[in-house]
Amino acid sequence: MASSRDRQRKMARAKLDRQLARRAAAAKRRRQIQAGVGAAVVLALIVVGAAWALGAFDSKPEKKAAEDVCVWTPQDASANANLKDVGTPATTGLPTSGTRPMTITTNQGAPITAQLDLAAAPCAGASIAHLAGRSFYDNTKCHEITAEGALRCGDPSGTGIGGPAYSFYDENLPTPAPSASGKPAAGQPPAYPKGTVAMIANPPGSNGSQFLVFFKDFNPAKPAYPVIGKVTAGLDVIEKIGALPTVDNGSGAKVKPKTDVVIQSLTVGEPTTGPAATSAPTASPSAG
Repeated sequence: MASSRDRQRKMARAKLDRQLARRAAAAKRRRQIQAGVGAAVVLALIVVGAAWALGAFDSKPEKKAAEDVCVWTPQDASANANLKDVGTPATTGLPTSGTRPMTITTNQGAPITAQLDLAAAPCAGASIAHLAGRSFYDNTKCHEITAEGALRCGDPSGTGIGGPAYSFYDENLPTPAPSASGKPAAGQPPAYPKGTVAMIANPPGSNGSQFLVFFKDFNPAKPAYPVIGKVTAGLDVIEKIGALPTVDNGSGAKVKPKTDVVIQSLTVGEPTTGPAATSAPTASPSAG
């Protein structure tokens, strides 16, 4: 009997050991599964966190169209008789990349050509194209040769306060780093290299139709003229005009060309997708 009970106890013990072993194995499997799931969750959180930090979930910024940044501010033509109302540029479909060719034909020699930079100054490009399309510049005089070395044009009244019956804000204003003296740092490229085309307004920031074409380098400590393009041919004509003698413009300033400089026509071509001109402008083969 004792031997029989011993066998039963041993069999029960073995059965219990097998049950405990199965339970331990099952618990180990559960722990392994939980650990795997936990690691996967942690890894997923790390990936999501990294993606978030890198901006993967940010809404993709849409490239601003010119109509989002160009504001055509009405000017009171009744308060300024020198303003000419020719409507305002379009507010949709304005190009914001590439360039537009501009051709200025004067009474001083071969045509002057330039590229308007639509990426840096889309509003100026849209405005000049609008005005050119309405013959705004045709048969007008360039009324000033500035002390900075530029020819000033685009005011049909020749007063310096004329233009269209709208204005727009500055674009692409150079910001060179001045030295401690407040003057441009030594060796710094000029803010306005020879051949630069820039807007000029009175007061500054209320751009309309007037522009400058520089016939020599100009590097002020505080640039005030937004750059809109670059001469690509005919710079020698601009230099020739810049050398003309000047007379009093009626305000005591001796800046008016003694010989009339007349823009016979100013035209703006269709936008192109190529880069803006970076090479030096060429001389006009027929310029005298």
